Amino acid sequence: MTSPVPSPRTGARILVDALLANGVTRAFGVPGESYLDVLDALVDTNVDFVVCRQESGAAMMAEAAGKLTGKPGICFVTRGPGVTNASAGVHVAQQDSTPMILFVGQISRSMRGREAFQEVDYRAVFGTLAKWAVEIDEAARIPEIIARAFRVATQGRPGPVVIALPEDTLSEIATVPDAPAVEPAETWPGLTDMMRLQKMLWAASRPIMILGGARWNPKAVASVVRFAERFDLPVAASFRRQMLFPADHPSYAGDVGLGINPKLVARLKQADLVIVAGGRLGEVPSQGYSLFGIPDPGVPLVHVHADPDELGRVYQPALAINASSAAFAAALEGVQPPTTLAWSGWREEARSDYLAWTEEPPANPGAVQMATLVRYLRALPADTIVCNGAGNFATWVHRFHRFRSFGSQLAPTSGSMGYGVPAAIAAKRANPERTVVAVAGDGDFLMTGQEFATAVQYDIPIVVVLIDNGMYGTIRMHQEREFPARVYATTLKNPDFAAYARAFGGFGITVETDEAFAPAIDAAFASEKPAIVHVKLDPEAITPVASLSAIREKALAAKAK
Repeated sequence: MTSPVPSPRTGARILVDALLANGVTRAFGVPGESYLDVLDALVDTNVDFVVCRQESGAAMMAEAAGKLTGKPGICFVTRGPGVTNASAGVHVAQQDSTPMILFVGQISRSMRGREAFQEVDYRAVFGTLAKWAVEIDEAARIPEIIARAFRVATQGRPGPVVIALPEDTLSEIATVPDAPAVEPAETWPGLTDMMRLQKMLWAASRPIMILGGARWNPKAVASVVRFAERFDLPVAASFRRQMLFPADHPSYAGDVGLGINPKLVARLKQADLVIVAGGRLGEVPSQGYSLFGIPDPGVPLVHVHADPDELGRVYQPALAINASSAAFAAALEGVQPPTTLAWSGWREEARSDYLAWTEEPPANPGAVQMATLVRYLRALPADTIVCNGAGNFATWVHRFHRFRSFGSQLAPTSGSMGYGVPAAIAAKRANPERTVVAVAGDGDFLMTGQEFATAVQYDIPIVVVLIDNGMYGTIRMHQEREFPARVYATTLKNPDFAAYARAFGGFGITVETDEAFAPAIDAAFASEKPAIVHVKLDPEAITPVASLSAIREKALAAKAK
């Protein structure tokens, strides 16, 4: 059969058709004159274009969408200051291995190299920040480049792609057929690899598994759960990947992240077989690269990753398996346990240690107790999506909340402040039937707090629990530890955040006592509006285990010796 001859189209129309062919139904962005042709081409489509207030928030929303779905989150921004604002979200996508495509308006091709108005060399700027950065030189190549972008963003180790769109390329007329929709390739483990894994498990007496990274889905998580049950195996989650294994399952042993349970560290050091599936075992989960030896980890290590370049990058594994997370999880169904397990009680001990470490947050200084927030979160439905950015406030969420289902956590392994609110907006826009809560710090919130206006504009009823201690708490904690009693540049004078919410047309309420905490959040949900619950936390409540003054006094005593 002869393919129909395509009609002449503008570059912008060709681009939009390529997105539609790949199932794109939502994009985030801030409009700019450099890609007005694309906005016009989107008018007659069903694409939900969420207009944001600043490009970093838009890019973080796209990243969160990619993290939730496994498909590239789509973001459009304008050139120069627009794209440099968006770079924060690109960095999150890179470090978190999230599929994302950032489209950037660009000056006309004839003006390149003159430092024209807002001109940026995107290949140079994003060469090390994105998985691929490219500029489209002719409209006829748009289907080719968009198809490649979807593959690059999703295959191997997922990541961000940055595509520059010169204005005149978007208005140029071309006659070119569309490319077929992209189905990312799965990398499957070899039968020999899985047989070697089975032999290593049969020879072990203290095995443990760590889940991390990307390219997971509910089916893959269920396969790992069955594997853990058949082998009576303790399973831990990497930093901010706790939703990869249900916390209420008897095999769950905790998270390998910041503020890790010391008993879990000891258990990992005692293990005689460590299986790392999907994750990179980077700085945070490796506890500053101190958990295992380098390059010889000192323990039989099985490392499973979709990108062969990640295998042996730091730690040389006894068995390297080049496979995507989902494909490896499916292959685990064929791995058989021995007749008798040699690690009786090993899993039960790990579970007991986890429960003791997370059972109830200790009392903190001040009238409001973080334990109350944790109890509230635990009582929400299992599929509630909890989002956060970066700051000491997140320590309570990561340690004490129990993530029970896949896709219930959105948090940046890159440690980017300002992530929680945009992530919550993206999550609730895509899943209006699910409960979505953003837990934010005061400094964290005001990095992207203007996106609360986006939530109001689109009637996206997220609830932001805003923990206000009047400072950049994590930096203050380190400052007191390194330079005790010499406070400088870490204090914040904050607005009335409840009034801020109401000014935008949302719901706002302030909490200053522990008794008011749960009723305030209940009222926020009942309002059915985007809401901010402004929680005034005592500055002394800096971590679950130490007050700020205790950290200062310990540091002063150490310096006095």
